[in-house]
Amino acid sequence: MPDTRRCPNPKVVVTRELAQGVMTRLEALFDTTNNRGDAKLTRDQLAAAMADCDVLVPTVTDEIDERLIAEAGARLKLIANYGAGVNHIALRAARARGIIVTNTPGVLTEDTADMAMALILSVPRRLAEGEKLVRSGQWHGWSPGGMLGHRIGGKTLGIVGMGRIGQAVARRARAFGLAIHYHNRRRLPAVVEAELGAVFHPDIDTLLAAADIVSIHTPLNADSRMLIDRRRLSLMRPHVYLINTSRGGIVDEVAMVEALEAGRLAGAGLDVWEHEPRIDPRLLALPNVAMTPHMGSATVEGRVASGERVIQNIRMWADGHRPPDQVLDGWA
Repeated sequence: MPDTRRCPNPKVVVTRELAQGVMTRLEALFDTTNNRGDAKLTRDQLAAAMADCDVLVPTVTDEIDERLIAEAGARLKLIANYGAGVNHIALRAARARGIIVTNTPGVLTEDTADMAMALILSVPRRLAEGEKLVRSGQWHGWSPGGMLGHRIGGKTLGIVGMGRIGQAVARRARAFGLAIHYHNRRRLPAVVEAELGAVFHPDIDTLLAAADIVSIHTPLNADSRMLIDRRRLSLMRPHVYLINTSRGGIVDEVAMVEALEAGRLAGAGLDVWEHEPRIDPRLLALPNVAMTPHMGSATVEGRVASGERVIQNIRMWADGHRPPDQVLDGWA
């Protein structure tokens, strides 16, 4: 019998402007409507799209909540997310409606790890402060005590979340002479720990107390929201630097700002914020915070690879097969 799940020419709506080649392929393969203006869809526009498509291709800027899913049209059967993180999608509600959710894991690992490593280097060595000083015209030349930072070799890097990205960061950090300690829901196999020279902490509190630099690499979900709260921030010693290239909601931003202002944290490197694109003005005023505009995955190669992964998931689903990157239980 033929597979009745097949959808040979699905109607696809893409919510943000993607790489030109990706959009062209989507239009060639499916009945695709691309958002070529790159303006974020309003909630009403998103609801209208979900009412009349087979496949929605959202990004992290689209909040696909329970109400939107409840009001979606009966033909919507696949949300092929463009990106690895899916905390912006109400997964349980989608599952209850029989809507498959996919993501694009792995393709942005190296890019995000590069950004994390850049911030790990930047904050202790005060690179952002130095760049601003040069641009200001107030730099008067080299001096023995000018712009002193701290070397990272010999320090302990505490990695929170040792998945693909966490491990990629560990490999880079080890080359810079950092000792690798980590906390993860599941301990890594001994062979991987040996390769990375990594020390496992079953309790995140002991990791935070031992680290000189803390780097966040866990997805945002119900378990990790506000994982680094006021109490856990207090466990970090005053010379510690906090790096976050994952999601802003994992860190209690208000408590972090207060710790930075009070000198209970030495500095921070942030690519994400709790309420982005809005940023707490107190953070903007702090010289010991290096900030980038959520660009950890922002490479041409990574964006194209993400688009190709979206296409692969749609094609497999349209042919009646399970998409390779279906998000399963544990992400909700």
